[in-house]
Amino acid sequence: MKLDAASAMRSLRELADPEKAAFFPRFFKTGKGQYGEGDVFIGVTVPQIRTTVKVFQELPLSEVEKLLDHKIHEFRLLGLLILVRQYEYGDTTVQKKIVRFYLDHLHAVNNWDLVDSSARQILGASLFASKETTILDRFAHSKDLWKQRIAIIATHYFIMQGAYDETLRIAEILLHHPHDLIHKAVGWMLREVGNRDRKIEEKFLKKHAAVMPRTMLRYAIEKFDPATKKRYMTMKN
Repeated sequence: MKLDAASAMRSLRELADPEKAAFFPRFFKTGKGQYGEGDVFIGVTVPQIRTTVKVFQELPLSEVEKLLDHKIHEFRLLGLLILVRQYEYGDTTVQKKIVRFYLDHLHAVNNWDLVDSSARQILGASLFASKETTILDRFAHSKDLWKQRIAIIATHYFIMQGAYDETLRIAEILLHHPHDLIHKAVGWMLREVGNRDRKIEEKFLKKHAAVMPRTMLRYAIEKFDPATKKRYMTMKN
């Protein structure tokens, strides 16, 4: 099989499911005025795409770019997952190249699953290694929904290394964000902090629970016992 974008796209088209292609646009909110407006699906599942990544994991960046620039959602996801794999298996030189390429192609990271499949694994890993995290603040303060989600999801890598300050700092910046996709992402990351250090999460919640969006708070306390959940939710009343 030829190692190019056209072959990768053809492989995914062969897996396309019309029923899923009809369902995904509703699931990913592609209607007019919705966050995924105009996105196009052919109906390929994430496990199928991950299997395809293994075949095309050495795809040159010039060919990955063709996937990322495509209107079809699954093609962009394939391209991002190829970048993730190349980053994970690459040396320092390759990793720096992948990060630059990723940041130059953020137009392709334009739905929540695309963010969640790449921000931690590429940007988060890179920033943890470099200890230079000002880009997270810049993204969090931007007006771009996806950059804002990237900012908080990228901190998941820090959480996995036992470092929580970046998550808590970005969570504070996004605390009053109007969109539920950010509420869910921030709440999820706070929960991940709590899974590793409950005291740190609860210190944050005691300070902010009363003003947090309800969805953010619900996500953050999902693993708490019923009585503790009720106590925090009562702070919202």
